Amino acid sequence: MVHQNTTMFLIICSALVLFMTPGLAFFYGGLVRASSVVSMMMMSFGSLGLVGMMWVVFGYAMTFHSSGQGNFLGIDGVVGIDLNKLFLTDVVALAKAGDGFGLAFAGFQGTFAVITVALISGAIADRARFGSWMIFAAIWATLVYFPVASWVFNFQVVNGKIVAGGWLVHEVGVLDFAGGTVVEIASGASALALALVLGKRFGFTKGMHAPHNVPLTLIGAAILWFGWFGFNAGSELAADGIASLAFINTLAAPVGAMISWVVYEKLVHGKPTSVGAGSGAIAGLVAITPSCAYLEPIWALLLGLIVGVVCAMAIELKYRWGFDDSLDVVGIHLVGGIVGTLYIGLLGDNVGLLFGFGGDQLLKQLIGATAVLVYAFVISYAIGWGIQKTIGFRVTSTDEIAGVDNTLHGENAYSEVDPRWSWKG
Repeated sequence: MVHQNTTMFLIICSALVLFMTPGLAFFYGGLVRASSVVSMMMMSFGSLGLVGMMWVVFGYAMTFHSSGQGNFLGIDGVVGIDLNKLFLTDVVALAKAGDGFGLAFAGFQGTFAVITVALISGAIADRARFGSWMIFAAIWATLVYFPVASWVFNFQVVNGKIVAGGWLVHEVGVLDFAGGTVVEIASGASALALALVLGKRFGFTKGMHAPHNVPLTLIGAAILWFGWFGFNAGSELAADGIASLAFINTLAAPVGAMISWVVYEKLVHGKPTSVGAGSGAIAGLVAITPSCAYLEPIWALLLGLIVGVVCAMAIELKYRWGFDDSLDVVGIHLVGGIVGTLYIGLLGDNVGLLFGFGGDQLLKQLIGATAVLVYAFVISYAIGWGIQKTIGFRVTSTDEIAGVDNTLHGENAYSEVDPRWSWKG
């Protein structure tokens, strides 16, 4: 019965995490121009369809390979594939025999892959071709997400408990409970790479495009926050005390970040904004992802208060340094992921430097964050550059100015004529 309850817990958490990708589509869709909202949302939904399919076919087999078996192909500790796990064959067999935990776990991890790829799209809003994006997403998932996820998540589970992790966790000793490195740092570094490859939007300047639909963005933020409880608490793989700690910290950090972000806006820019409040909540969620099981709630709240200000300041860097990260994926996900990952080495339970445990864990966290950042950036830049130089990644300046929704998808988010009164005759 306990195992069945754990399986049901994972199924529920998987549904919550899957719901995050449509939530991201709303969040991103509200932030762009009205003439680009369909394109923006399609990149999230396209990721859901494409990466979800890839996960079933071979993504799971790459992420959770077992190099100790003869059916393993690849380089141990770097990248590989377990042929017995193609099409989820091994966990489907277990499910048919009455044990559905492995299959539920595979589904849970698949939702992580989907949302991570979709996150990157925010950096190239208003100027990316959908077909080129889908090609990038497929190659990126294969060369970046699946290998890096295996570095962190490729653990062995015995009786519903993790007994070993991927090499970053098991060998280096990095603590990353729910994917601050593989989800947040990898997507943020890759977003920076793509922003550099595609270049700036036409007329890029501060304040060039105000969010076209603030309520849509806040709806998306709310859905993301809702799903994030499944993301973090579900990573315990059981409804126990650690899951409860992860759950409450997924409340504490984002509320702190939301408050500190809007206070920063008030002090620096004169007005607190609703988009700032939503962005602050997301920044807190990003930062608490790796550390949600390693902090007491008071320190999770402090993390949120810190990261809200840090990320609010970081999003200004694109204007100073001249890269066009359209929807601040770098400032929120890369910076927030780094802060949350390193914070464990400072205030993590029984490992934190500020609690007298030395700097060993902080060094391990730095090694893990750096390894993922560099790997993801280099590979992503190479993929993006290759696509741009061959079939092209960026739309023409004419299409960009006109808006990419109609030119790429033949649709508009908002009709200028009420269809109920548009008949002829």
